[in-house]
Amino acid sequence: MAKMIVFLGNPGIQYRLTRHNVGFMVCDKVLKLMGESSSWQTKFHALFIKSGPCVLLKPQTFMNESGVSVQEASKFFGIAPSDILVVHDDIELPFGEVRRQLGGGMGGHNGLRSVRQHLGTDAFCRLRIGVGRPSGGMQVADYVLARFSPLEEKQLEITLESAAQDALQYSGA
Repeated sequence: MAKMIVFLGNPGIQYRLTRHNVGFMVCDKVLKLMGESSSWQTKFHALFIKSGPCVLLKPQTFMNESGVSVQEASKFFGIAPSDILVVHDDIELPFGEVRRQLGGGMGGHNGLRSVRQHLGTDAFCRLRIGVGRPSGGMQVADYVLARFSPLEEKQLEITLESAAQDALQYSGA
């Protein structure tokens, strides 16, 4: 059965190391663990790799339009929403916590909201990567578009490895 793992983030070098791009960071780890040497293909407003029965998808729209890519790719490959795993940052989880769940609320996450809107359902799996909550009156948008603290960056590798292992388990690879 075909599955798709969607890694949410924003395209562009300026966003590469931000909290909002933790999904893209997990993708890099997944590729290393898979030993995937294929090059990315471009289609569906995204970068994608088809590896056996699994499609890895990195939307190249901005976060709030991620659903466009997910909808196009899932339709093209015939993948049901229940066979899609969306990997994303989550401010509702403490930094470093990784949790998989099926369905549920969007938690104010515009990328998830776009995916739900374009798929017409919230019955897809999510791999939530805790990035913590902003403090000191910092706005959420500024927080998720900021880099991790130096201490968090040191601990981030463990979180990314754990998330990548979970994503691979989901894919059956």
